[in-house]
Amino acid sequence: MLIETLKTLFNRDLHKLKVEIESYQNESQIWAIDKNISNSGGNLCLHLIGNINTYIGAEIGKTGYIRNRPLEFSLKDIPRSELINKIEETILVVNNAFDTLTEADLEKIYPQIVFEKEMTTDFFLVHLSTHLGYHLGQINYHRRLVI
Repeated sequence: MLIETLKTLFNRDLHKLKVEIESYQNESQIWAIDKNISNSGGNLCLHLIGNINTYIGAEIGKTGYIRNRPLEFSLKDIPRSELINKIEETILVVNNAFDTLTEADLEKIYPQIVFEKEMTTDFFLVHLSTHLGYHLGQINYHRRLVI
């Protein structure tokens, strides 16, 4: 049951991420920052894509994805269409990975140490869902600020 719940939440929020990126009035606003905003909507989007592809795609889905976290925050001016393609690819990765999970897998220790201690896979997947929601809210706020 938790697997389907998580799959539903990740799909909902990744589709909302796509809508947020599509909703910027022009592409340059996606990358806007100022003295009080250190991360653009585009960089937060790249960060979410990297995070999900690392911890769900590579670890659970065995996709072979290799993360370059510094680029998530340093790349600029990637076309909106490319961001949207990356989001759509991430949705497929999430769905494929969750389709391989069993309830017993959720109770196992997640294979990587992420927060300096072991945790169960279900705990970490719930964390990843809230992490997605947190940054999704930041992107929504950023988009409305730069109008």
